Amino acid sequence: MKHDASGKVNPHHSALIQARLHDPFAYLGLHHEFGTPVFRAYAPHAARLWLETASGWAELQGSDGLFLWRGDQAPARPCRLRVEEDGRLREFHDPYTFGPVISEQDLYLFNQGRLLQAHRSFGARPMTVDGVDGTLLAVWAPNAERVSVVGDFNRWDGRCHPMRSRGSSGVWELFLPELGVGYLYKFEIRNRDSGDVFVKTDPYAREYELRPGTASRVSSVAPFNWQDGGWLEARARFDWQHGPINVYELHFGSWKRKPDGSFHSYRELADLLVPYIQEMGYTHIELMPVSEHPLDESWGYQATGYFAPTSRYGTPEDFKVFVDACHRAGIGVILDWVPAHFPTDAWALARFDGTALYEHEDPKMGFHQDWGTHIFNYGRHEVQTFLLASAHFWLSEFHIDGLRVDAVASMLYLDYSRKEGEWIPNKYGGRENIDAIEFLRSLNVMVHEEFPGALTFAEESTAWPMVSRPAYVGGLGFSMKWNMGWMNDTLSYMEHEPIHRRYHHNQLTFGQLYAYSENFVLPFSHDEVVHGKRSLLDKMPGDSWQKFANLRLLLAYQMSYPGKKLNFMGNEIAQGKEWWEGTELDWWLLEREQHQGVKAMVRDLNHLYRQLPALHSQDFQPEGFAWIDCHDADQSILSYLRWGKDGSFVIVAINFTPVPRTGYRIGVPRWGRYREIFNSDSELYGGSNTGNGQGLDAENYAWMCQPQSIVLTLPPLGVTILQAE
Repeated sequence: MKHDASGKVNPHHSALIQARLHDPFAYLGLHHEFGTPVFRAYAPHAARLWLETASGWAELQGSDGLFLWRGDQAPARPCRLRVEEDGRLREFHDPYTFGPVISEQDLYLFNQGRLLQAHRSFGARPMTVDGVDGTLLAVWAPNAERVSVVGDFNRWDGRCHPMRSRGSSGVWELFLPELGVGYLYKFEIRNRDSGDVFVKTDPYAREYELRPGTASRVSSVAPFNWQDGGWLEARARFDWQHGPINVYELHFGSWKRKPDGSFHSYRELADLLVPYIQEMGYTHIELMPVSEHPLDESWGYQATGYFAPTSRYGTPEDFKVFVDACHRAGIGVILDWVPAHFPTDAWALARFDGTALYEHEDPKMGFHQDWGTHIFNYGRHEVQTFLLASAHFWLSEFHIDGLRVDAVASMLYLDYSRKEGEWIPNKYGGRENIDAIEFLRSLNVMVHEEFPGALTFAEESTAWPMVSRPAYVGGLGFSMKWNMGWMNDTLSYMEHEPIHRRYHHNQLTFGQLYAYSENFVLPFSHDEVVHGKRSLLDKMPGDSWQKFANLRLLLAYQMSYPGKKLNFMGNEIAQGKEWWEGTELDWWLLEREQHQGVKAMVRDLNHLYRQLPALHSQDFQPEGFAWIDCHDADQSILSYLRWGKDGSFVIVAINFTPVPRTGYRIGVPRWGRYREIFNSDSELYGGSNTGNGQGLDAENYAWMCQPQSIVLTLPPLGVTILQAE
């Protein structure tokens, strides 16, 4: 047992040796004891240690790894050391002679759930302190007795670099001089009650080593030379409620791969994907989660790094290059973001400091039975800070244009996928998760206030009201909500044999009863082509010709129906099998004319959708849609008008059977000649070329509540769009 200058036993010494010292700055570094300068350093792997003083290098006396110096004149701060380890000498500044860095104001805001840029205070931040370059590391672990930084720079030894406790905030920090970009690190945490020791990755890390490793990596914070200023200015002015939004959802690792089966990098994907999106006419891409995650098979929904693009495809700078390339090409980038749950991996967020820190202690609130994951404790301010800062980080640091929030329904309901007795009611006795509701409102308010033109999308599958209405009127504040009801009804209808569709006609018409209650997106997402659900093409009934015709009909119907659009990669080339993350799409299918035809139709329809205000400018208003006839169930035919804000309109007529309908009369709102501007049955798309190529003159014959009418030919399993000349 060591003694202090008064001869008394110093209680810090044994705690330090046992890696239990809660306040290392009270013992290590430079102090004055009874008027005498005293310097202590703990270096358990050092053979010798010297301190730079005014008179030169003074060797310290040491035992048990603890080195001590006493002198008449205190050395200049920050103190500089020279160490001999394994026969080698190196010099560095002592971390325990630097003061605290994180401000009291930031700590207060963090504990209040309002430090929206917590990523600028926590994690590993290269910086200069007192003229010395190094890295500040900070972590929240309020139930720890001791927290240390461990890494390849200190042999992963938790005794070497215990951190400074910032009191009741629960935050620990340490500035490590000379620690630069590229070093791997983790936090070693000793729980104050059990004494158990955990080694955890940094929740706020901006970069991680390549799987299967799980260490955090000190990442550069050097400014990036963005070239997308014009895009961001245009985004802030974009009237998204009345503009075209057509989203291509993709998974980086299985869109395309290299010939040897390995992944393309972010930079390579920029070169491959951007021209393809431009050719196809999509307005946005939606990336399935690129936040760091341990398993390729998880698709990114089991995130362990909420502030880091996955290292599978490159560095954070590489990802910025990708986003910048998209923006310069006029393509928006939406990120799939997962605040609903996180995995149980022992090295990540789960029971981070030995307690249920980010999750709930009670599994009735803190554990997802369906997915085997933990549920965030949205009522804890520091957890709110973590998640809000994550969203802020992606939007600010990477210029992301929107967040698609996964599994919102599971956040809103305390009894989500739970039986009676398996959940805990809220304070009013209800099933609503009040803390999650407030968190979602805070998220959406932050996004819309701080990032002009950025969008938020809710994957929400219930009838929860006002999901896409502003928080100040009682809504959740999302920009848009996925229309899961329309998607399910439509796919269910299309899977019926055409001869039976007449009995299910209401599945097509019911959606208009609620179509304008939210700002809806019509999604055919990855969830519809996995886990035995079959690809869109394989869902379609009939022989080969009918399958392709049905698929063309389905995609054209989606594009002509009110709501913004989303399709998963592969839908546009009529992928024949279910999506599997282990390989790229079956691009070889484009050697076949039928698949080429679907791709050509999707491309032409995407561009037509962008060009015609009637197809997009009133997606969220009932004034943008009117039935011509929704009652012809016997022939399985729909016809309707789409109106633009400028008064323009198009007529959409759809035949859901493989029988051509000639001499079919529909009402039109105006006298004149009508030209067919789109036909999904065109021979260019692999169809039979049945249509109305010469145009149609309206007759002064009122029909279907319209003042005039036309007589047209409806192609089999086809969508026809007409426009008045």
